[in-house]
Amino acid sequence: MAPIPITLLTGFLGSGKTTLLLSLLPQLRAQNPSYNLALLKNEFGDVAIDSQLANSSSISGVREMLNGCICCNLVGQLGPALEELRESIPDLDRVVIETSGSAFPATLAMEVNRLARETGSTYVLDGVVTVIDVENWKGYEDTSYTAKLQARYTDLVVFNKWEGAGERRFDECLDRLGDLEGINVAWVKSDRGRVPYDLIFGIDRGLAGALGDGEQNHQGINGHDHKHDHAHGHNHKSGHQSEVEVLSVTLQAGDTDTGRAAISTDKLEKLLRAAPKDEVYRIKAVLTASKPISGSDEEVATVEIPSIPTRYILNWAFGRWTFTPFTAATGEHESSDGIVLRMTIILARYESTKWKKKIEATGFIDLEGDHKGHLRIEKIV
Repeated sequence: MAPIPITLLTGFLGSGKTTLLLSLLPQLRAQNPSYNLALLKNEFGDVAIDSQLANSSSISGVREMLNGCICCNLVGQLGPALEELRESIPDLDRVVIETSGSAFPATLAMEVNRLARETGSTYVLDGVVTVIDVENWKGYEDTSYTAKLQARYTDLVVFNKWEGAGERRFDECLDRLGDLEGINVAWVKSDRGRVPYDLIFGIDRGLAGALGDGEQNHQGINGHDHKHDHAHGHNHKSGHQSEVEVLSVTLQAGDTDTGRAAISTDKLEKLLRAAPKDEVYRIKAVLTASKPISGSDEEVATVEIPSIPTRYILNWAFGRWTFTPFTAATGEHESSDGIVLRMTIILARYESTKWKKKIEATGFIDLEGDHKGHLRIEKIV
């Protein structure tokens, strides 16, 4: 039996990894209607937003790895997670591992190659794909060592969100990519998040084959040494923890309001518009609202306003957001235990204390009308 190919999809927070992934399945199904693609998704916090969106797109199976980084404290769970997908999906054609925005791809590539050896070639690492947000990469590339590593240890770079940034900004990103110790990596520009599937899959293991195929082989693309980074103090296991901080936010209705309460979208909109991109990287939430929050940006989803409070998925990155209503495929239609909102806020380092106090003081997250709720904000990373 042929090994199951695994593609690693990485990129900094908000770069558009999930959008790229969701564009691939229709292309694959057009070639083979029975194609079985599974997603292993790593998320900060306990709100599996992107996995729920993936479920709605008829991906054959989704497995979440939450509350940690897949290349650090969750790496030991990778083998069991892959086995669970393989056993639950007959004739599995491919697994895409979508990492958190702060994951180091080389460490994960070595772990997949190790699992391939130990399982008798049940799996094979097809390649590593890194998505770069052209509009915002110049900012976070300056401050994030992980963003540089993601662009350096990869087989293919997908330049995303370049349409609104202009050719000059794209050229700057291309120059900065070349400045990362002189790497010369293949790249492609997406078409509003879409890339032909045959460019993403079948990379032929350029970097993938060079990382960890032998017990002593630690060489990366163009001869870069993974151990060299650790020798110079760039230990990713601790380093990524200092690059981002994560707040878990829960808003729960009172006992008398359970089933009727909704989030105040007017107040929440102020948070979405006030969050600066150099302090707040991502906001993800599952919430109950009487209406979606729309805006002038073309990426803000506009939907028909329902007559009763409805569950939505909120996905915010760098000042843009989508408000997606739950469907039968996504699964969660009613809040449980009176939970009106579950939110994960991913921030730059040293920003969590300030934003925790700001949310508590300003009332950005509250119930609409006269309803009173219980707000809990915890730092989890």
